[in-house]
Amino acid sequence: MWTRLQSLAGSLRDLGGCTRHNSVAAFTCQNPGGGDSDNSQRALRVDKGGHTMPFQAVRLYIQDHHVVMDNGTVQVTLSKPAGLVTGIRYDGIDNLLEVRNRETNRGYWDLHWNPPGGKGIFDVISGTSFRVIVENDEQVELSFTRMWDSLLEGKYIPLNIDKRFILLRGSSGFYSYAIYKHLQEWPGFDIGETRITFKLRKDMFQYMAIADNRQRLMPLPDDLLPGRCQTLAYPEAVILVNPELPELTGEVDDKYQYSCENKDNQVHGWICFKPLVGFWQITPSDEFRTAGPLKQNLTSHVGPTTLAMFHSSHYAGKDLVLSISPGEPWKKVFGPVFIYLNSASNGEDAPFLWEDAKMQMMAEVQSWPYSFPVSEDFQKSEERGNVCGRLLVKDRNISDDYILASGAYVGLAPPGDVGSWQTECKGQLQHIKRGCLSIVNTSLIHAKNEFTQRTALKRGQRSQLSTAELVITFFLLLVRTTNSGLEQMRMAISPLKAYALGTTIFMHGSLDFLGITDLMLSVQISCNVGCDMDMGDLVYEPPRDGPTLWEIGIPDRSAAEFYIPDPDPKFMNNLYANHPDRFRQYGLWDRYADMYPDTDLVYTVGLSDYRKDWFFAQVVRRKDDGTHVGTTWQIKFKLDKVDRSCSYKLRVAIASATLAELQVRVNDEKARRPLFTSGLIGRDNSIARHGIHGLYRLYNVNIPGARVVEGENTIFLAQPRCTSPFTGLMYDYIRLEGPPFSGSSNEASGSFK
Repeated sequence: MWTRLQSLAGSLRDLGGCTRHNSVAAFTCQNPGGGDSDNSQRALRVDKGGHTMPFQAVRLYIQDHHVVMDNGTVQVTLSKPAGLVTGIRYDGIDNLLEVRNRETNRGYWDLHWNPPGGKGIFDVISGTSFRVIVENDEQVELSFTRMWDSLLEGKYIPLNIDKRFILLRGSSGFYSYAIYKHLQEWPGFDIGETRITFKLRKDMFQYMAIADNRQRLMPLPDDLLPGRCQTLAYPEAVILVNPELPELTGEVDDKYQYSCENKDNQVHGWICFKPLVGFWQITPSDEFRTAGPLKQNLTSHVGPTTLAMFHSSHYAGKDLVLSISPGEPWKKVFGPVFIYLNSASNGEDAPFLWEDAKMQMMAEVQSWPYSFPVSEDFQKSEERGNVCGRLLVKDRNISDDYILASGAYVGLAPPGDVGSWQTECKGQLQHIKRGCLSIVNTSLIHAKNEFTQRTALKRGQRSQLSTAELVITFFLLLVRTTNSGLEQMRMAISPLKAYALGTTIFMHGSLDFLGITDLMLSVQISCNVGCDMDMGDLVYEPPRDGPTLWEIGIPDRSAAEFYIPDPDPKFMNNLYANHPDRFRQYGLWDRYADMYPDTDLVYTVGLSDYRKDWFFAQVVRRKDDGTHVGTTWQIKFKLDKVDRSCSYKLRVAIASATLAELQVRVNDEKARRPLFTSGLIGRDNSIARHGIHGLYRLYNVNIPGARVVEGENTIFLAQPRCTSPFTGLMYDYIRLEGPPFSGSSNEASGSFK
């Protein structure tokens, strides 16, 4: 079967499209955003006998309370004027959505918001006005709007919301996007979450797929009812006691076990076995999703539910709440995303549907930015300009030569403090692995910079660069040579920022850990629509005090390289048994007390192995009486010589923090005042929600030479706070640098050359 799929994939690449199946014919479609030149291709299909046949033209049927878009392959029914998806007909199935639910609980845009200082409000966005934007043989685009005025204050969020739905000729699915607009004179608000939700038929869709190695038969929603399950430490997590599928008995289910980083969250969905039909949510770009490539979001979970997440504060907390102030005009386009439907003919099986969905995802990504959305707020490719360049790194502690940043992610975002791109949520976002980037308005953009070619950074239409708009963020993956051979070293931390002021781009930010603090570069640049600006090579010499004395971990913004224990056998999700993402198992925070019942972790440099001896999270310890206490970890190391006239530099990168505090002491655990304290930090909740990171934080601690001694030294890392079992820290990377190199120090900001 897999050989056949590989052969099919090669054929499809040659054709430039993807094969879709229904009960009548298999056909090939071109990329959806190809513009008018593709209309003739999209109007044709190939039947099972190899004959070319025309696709049915798109038709729109307007009824009293519903509108129906139909292209002969898929039929989408929406309520009028609310714009709620009430039915999806495909492959002879009258409705893929849960017919047992009310029409308001099948397919909908929603948001969770609150007035400043007020209580949270969940809002299924129902339009109050309907209009047809485009209606022809090739395309139908519909608009469902809800306009705000002062009479609605306190009831609805102060936004004008325009929801759009698009059906194209020959398309085995439909698109949706929305424009949110806040006028300057309106009240402020906070948004914690906005998304599209689809509730599928529970009698049909029971197999969920998120990634090649994250697929499984799922419990039914009835399995989560009282008496059928046992609730664990929080409502989302349960043990299945009496599920419909007996083989799931005793397993843990928790929707947060299926979260995914934006960079990997491009296609997910469900498969029905009888008949073989797939329902997939495809996100072609990260332009419109908040907080960068490493932001974690929900995907699909028991329901069967599929989500298109645009913004959420999950794994971040209030730092990632989208706050609009009174007097602040704001507008943002979310989407389009694609809801793709596929089916398999005789002789094919369920894995084919997943492989086909991935190929369709690649076709959608290649077609970005789409040419067919009609709203002028969605900027097409011809409305964007290009800025290109190349990043090189020079670090004398690693090599005398320039280092190609061949694994770099490059991004653009509004200006702010170092690292602020990871909480950026008001502008547009995009993520691609190579090639061109497109940026619109105030945008955060990131791309993997392969450096075998120039990487283009595209920006949106502007009459002039008159406000602070652009930030370039580099995520670097480097390889260095050691005595033991090749070692992977990741520079995945924080931004190199470039923002426009007049016609000047200034760059500042951090490339941790080959460069860990602010830097700034002034470049004269003028980029208008259609322009191509080559910035040439940027050589970055990262800041560093002195040579590395020792290091723990890999600087990649994650704690995944550290020791992750097996879960308590009572709390297994069998999907993650012997899985790379074993950190997604439930209850790992309690395993620390099992390993360290009386004393805390001690790590000895040169003897310990961080992969085996450094617990992935500095959690609180559970005592026999059920209470919890804070913990203090020790790092023991030896110094042959000490320069008491100089300072040593301890760099501590935090991958996640939840209502925690980091205190650093050196050689005196009982010192009344720590050498350093972070104060209260973090509301990521990553420990409870099976994340391996949240928001990133970096602390640089000066250790006076008088604090260390020749021979054995100990650094004490204390986390004294204890408000819940989920309080704690995850470390990304820790490094101790010796006294500064002779000559000038590059500590303050690093430098570009």
